[in-house]
Amino acid sequence: MRGSARLKEIRVMRDPTHILNWRRLTGRITTSGQPSEAELAEIRSLGVTHIVNLGPHHNKGALEDEPGTVTDLGMQYIYIPVEFECPTDADFDAFRRTLEGLKDTSIHVHCIYNARVSAFFYRYARTGHLMPETEAFENMDGIWRPGADWAEFIGNPDASDQPNRYAGEDY
Repeated sequence: MRGSARLKEIRVMRDPTHILNWRRLTGRITTSGQPSEAELAEIRSLGVTHIVNLGPHHNKGALEDEPGTVTDLGMQYIYIPVEFECPTDADFDAFRRTLEGLKDTSIHVHCIYNARVSAFFYRYARTGHLMPETEAFENMDGIWRPGADWAEFIGNPDASDQPNRYAGEDY
């Protein structure tokens, strides 16, 4: 087994899959729902240097001082608050610029449930970045199926008259 493949296998074996909706998208990018302070430390132990949070601090379940916790753990904190009721192109542009600015960096991207994050990565893949669109769709579909404003946001207007549905609950 080649060195980089072995390193990826080791990372996957160490992944804290008990974190809500944990996903490893690449060798350097992981995603999840809201991690606890202890789970942020676990994420740090994987070599993650940057935490990107798309969940507004006022959301139920958000940490009281996530920026302080992340900084105390020696990681960089990037905050792109996306209101669930109205994701915007400006939110996506900030996300895209962040990813492109951290190309050689190990990052973890989260929100409260991994719904926002999975939709953002799906839209990013639809523009030909990071992973095949089908892979990004499968990742998102394992968490939720966006409807309403989110369907429009990801470029699926056929589902804009549908409600948001969640894997294991609504389908």
